[in-house]
Amino acid sequence: MKSIALASLLVCGFTFSNFSAAGETPSAAAPEAKQAVAGEIPTFEKDFIKAINGFDKAKIIAQFGEPAVAEDVKVKDSGKVVASIWQYHFINTAEDGTYYQTTELDFIDDKVVMVVFMNHDGTEKDVPGQQYEVPAK
Repeated sequence: MKSIALASLLVCGFTFSNFSAAGETPSAAAPEAKQAVAGEIPTFEKDFIKAINGFDKAKIIAQFGEPAVAEDVKVKDSGKVVASIWQYHFINTAEDGTYYQTTELDFIDDKVVMVVFMNHDGTEKDVPGQQYEVPAK
């Protein structure tokens, strides 16, 4: 059931947001982009996307603090966290200098694999959906 909720969250994020795979090279960096201090995570959207997968969770928390929202996906039998979804508010700027209301970081293990910039607070709306029961093996 948790995987269905995760899938729904990702689909909603993709539908209503700008997103990019972490480490993906944008077509051209904006000339007004400011260089980040060495070892610091940049906050300009395109620089952030290029750099974020080089930082682990500890460094991200050290710079931005604990995420406003954090959800872990765990292996049922062991309880091991295999994926996480973190949301921060007002940490990234667009090309025009305005802040994205929410930045979502999707992790596999300790690496960022997807970045989603949202112009809303990241909460899910009460959209009627269909639930599926996965048969037990």
